[in-house]
This record gives sequence, C-alpha cells and structure tokens, in this order.
Amino acid sequence: MLKLAHIVNPVIVDSQSDLWVAQPITFETMKLAQLFAQPNVDVALYAAQYPEDQTFVPDHLQRTPDLERSVLDIRTFQKPRKLPLIQDILDCLYTAATQADYLIYTNVDIALMPHFYLAVARLIHQGFDALVINRQTISKTYSQIVDLPLMYAEVGKPHGGHDCFVFRRSIYPKYKLGIACIGAAKIGKVILVNLMCHAQQFVERNDLHLTFHLGNDRIWKSPDLVDYFEHNETELIKLLQSDRVRLAQLNHPQMHKLMEQYQAFL
Repeated sequence: MLKLAHIVNPVIVDSQSDLWVAQPITFETMKLAQLFAQPNVDVALYAAQYPEDQTFVPDHLQRTPDLERSVLDIRTFQKPRKLPLIQDILDCLYTAATQADYLIYTNVDIALMPHFYLAVARLIHQGFDALVINRQTISKTYSQIVDLPLMYAEVGKPHGGHDCFVFRRSIYPKYKLGIACIGAAKIGKVILVNLMCHAQQFVERNDLHLTFHLGNDRIWKSPDLVDYFEHNETELIKLLQSDRVRLAQLNHPQMHKLMEQYQAFL
C-alpha cells in the first residue's frame, strides 16, 4: 500500500488574521480526506509547530518536535514575523515519517477535497514522482466547517501560485532549500525548483479540483513585507545559480520563465 505523509504548520492567530477561518477548515478537510483514502492509501498527518502553538494542533495531526528557529534568527526585518524556514518543517516530516513513500507539504490555509489523497496516489501510479497541484480559489462566503459541502461544491477559479507539493521521501536529502521561509513570496518557487530539479517525471497540474482556498487577499504582497520577499528571492537566486546547468536543460515552461527572469544573476 502506498504510504503518504502530509505536514502543515499550525499557528495561533487572532481573529483579524485570514488564518483564523482557514486553519480549522484545513484541519477538518485533511481528516476527512484521510478517512476517504482508507483502506486504499495509508495517509499520516503531521504538524510542525512552535512551542507556543502546541495547544492549537488538532488530535488527528501528529506533532513533530517543536521548531527551534525562525527567519528572525537569520536577519532583521522591518515588521518582525516569526516565520519558519521551509527546510526545518520538511526536515521534521522527513525524520518523523520514516515509512512514507512520498511526502506532502501544503500551506496551512489550503483545504483539501475528500478525494485528494486518492488522486495523488493515482498520479503517482501513473509514473509521476514529483507533483505540484495548484489550488482553486473559491469565495469567502463560507467561514464554518458546517459549510464544507458548499465549499466542496463551488468550482472556483484556478490560481497560479504554488502551495501544494508532493515528492519522493528518498530524494529529499538532495533538496537545497537554504534559509527560505514560509509565509512570504517566492517560497513556492524555491520548493518548485527543487521538485523539478530532482524528479524523474515532474508534473504541475492547474486543472484539478483537489485543493481550494477561501478568497484571494494576497496578504503576502503587503508593502511592509517586501523585505521577506527580498529574503526569499535571494535564496531562490542562490538555488538557480547552484544548479543552473541542470535547470537550463529541464523542458518545462516554468523553469524557462524563471531562468529568463533571473538571467542577469546567472
């Protein structure tokens, strides 16, 4: 039986944050999708959290050891935000999920359709060993778990961002994630490049109704968060520089676009 391990980063927020509504919905959809996958796919659910967020982790997510650092330990920012490094989160998953064939990371505001894990398993059985599944954006009309049937029913609109990643556990030690942090622009590109660089058969799907997000506020584009964008962009450029020969040979539109965009640095 195929074994999947999926991790998110729960965080306690106040009612002014979009995560106030999104996270409980994400947690519930993960549980329902896990149940829906039984007995065909073995799915383990994990959380990587800071000590102060432990109480917020639902029981159906296994807590990995607490995160010990954030991007604030790396450099100073205009508006301090305790954002985890993606490598620390994925290291937690890699260490905890020793029996998993594939690892999954999604942003904590990305909800799953009930058939998500079954669809991922089917794509893997078709020969893809690295997947990016882009979300559908639905309206912000809904805010409660009781409304999940209506959320599932809304088709939504495709979104170009990258927030759901599936990859072979065995290949993860080769990844170069640097000190890029989640919760800021360009983090998706950092993970995406690693998937494309090390996959035998990579696929990005924009046409599947497998994940969804409530609204499209793009808070990460706020002007007072520009230094986080610059931080992650610097890590992305380092990654492109380190593997530019191999990456230039990849036949994928996303990679060609990135190489052209950052040609001056390569």
